[in-house]
Amino acid sequence: MRARLRGLVEERVAARRREIAAAISAMGVEARVEGEDVRLSGRGLMRRWMGDLGLREAGREAGPKAGPETGKGRR
Repeated sequence: MRARLRGLVEERVAARRREIAAAISAMGVEARVEGEDVRLSGRGLMRRWMGDLGLREAGREAGPKAGPETGKGRR
């Protein structure tokens, strides 16, 4: 019983990885499943990054900010 459940869960997880890779590929970024990882190509990421102003701005905004929890920030 336990082995059967484990097999079902592994099948579901593998299907989810394939779905993630397909969704990313649909956005123009090369993606492939390697074992437990979904790998993205640098070329596809750079093309997506350069073509999407909102994505570039989000990356710039994601840096550390001053706050009481860190005591540090951008200068």
